Amino acid sequence: MTTLAEAAVARLDGDERVIVETAAAFAAKKLAPYALEWDAAKHFPVDELREAAELGMGAIYCSDEVGGSGLRRLDGVRIFEQLAYADPAVASFLSIHNMCAWMVDAYGTDEQRNKWVPRLATMETIASYCLTEPGAGSDAAALATRAERQGDEYVLTGVKQFISGAGSSDLYVIMARTGDAGPKGISTFLVEKDSPGLSFGAQERKMGWNAQPTAQVILDEVRVPAENLLAQKEGIGFGIAMNGLNGGRLNIAASSLGGAQAAFDKAAAYVASRRAFGNALIDESTIRFTLADMATALQTSRLMLWHAATALDEDAPDKVDQCAMAKRFVTDSCFDVADKALQLHGGYGYLNEYGIEKIVRDLRVHRILEGTNEIMRVVLGRSIAARYRES
Repeated sequence: MTTLAEAAVARLDGDERVIVETAAAFAAKKLAPYALEWDAAKHFPVDELREAAELGMGAIYCSDEVGGSGLRRLDGVRIFEQLAYADPAVASFLSIHNMCAWMVDAYGTDEQRNKWVPRLATMETIASYCLTEPGAGSDAAALATRAERQGDEYVLTGVKQFISGAGSSDLYVIMARTGDAGPKGISTFLVEKDSPGLSFGAQERKMGWNAQPTAQVILDEVRVPAENLLAQKEGIGFGIAMNGLNGGRLNIAASSLGGAQAAFDKAAAYVASRRAFGNALIDESTIRFTLADMATALQTSRLMLWHAATALDEDAPDKVDQCAMAKRFVTDSCFDVADKALQLHGGYGYLNEYGIEKIVRDLRVHRILEGTNEIMRVVLGRSIAARYRES
């Protein structure tokens, strides 16, 4: 019997379907069998990430002229859904790496693009995104990390918080203040791991996402060549960060969708095989109603996500709203689906071996990062207010 997710893929054209099926096959073979083991061991699967890159997943929507895959955002969200079906933590890290690669491709000079994107595409160079600070989370424009120009170098000082890949990644895309307070004073720098003065905090002990490292990135008078100022222009870093987050929000939402779809499939199979009071659990109307609501949430999430990705691909006027709306709705809805899947398993859902509790733990943070869902409401609320004031 074809599931709703399989039916959605079946309706794609030939090339689109090949992209999705390639990601699904890779995830099923290289990620899914080891997801619980990596979670328990807190293992960062660098070799598998580089194998994904060999299939074009290291720079999905970067230009093919500099080594990227040249695909659309729409292709990207479909890929991340399939990867997250196997392991949301690994898929989510790959989405962050792709966001960094896109920033270099979209804003870098020809020299920067030709130097970095080919290495990011193969994941010979693994990248981390460094915006959040201990005192500047949702209020990203208030960041305090500074970059002072000294001759042919910039000297960076500050601390970045909750950085995925910290200590393991090779390149750090860092937002730092080169000017006055506010968003117009922020610039973007490419900082290599071996830069003197760059260090990392202790690895954070987290609820989920254990298959990727998370730590502070500490900059103590780190000297960076002036050529590592992205775009070779000061004061545009906040715009780079926000535009990067449009795609990042879609990718994280896609990772929620993949994880929730896996949880749903596990739960549906479980209640179909489990018997209580003489009948299969799936024959109980309350169970069926729950599954119906979960399936509806998944399908609505998928359609909203694909619509928002298309808006970003087409540079639609409302692309920011569409990305914020999709991120808010999909991450909230899909966490709820995963939580319901655990409930349908009863006590077994709480056990590690069934894989449901890991999905719940991994998906919880998606409602926080790439802009909390409360901030998504702020973004949308401002847009709605502005639109109706104008009318």
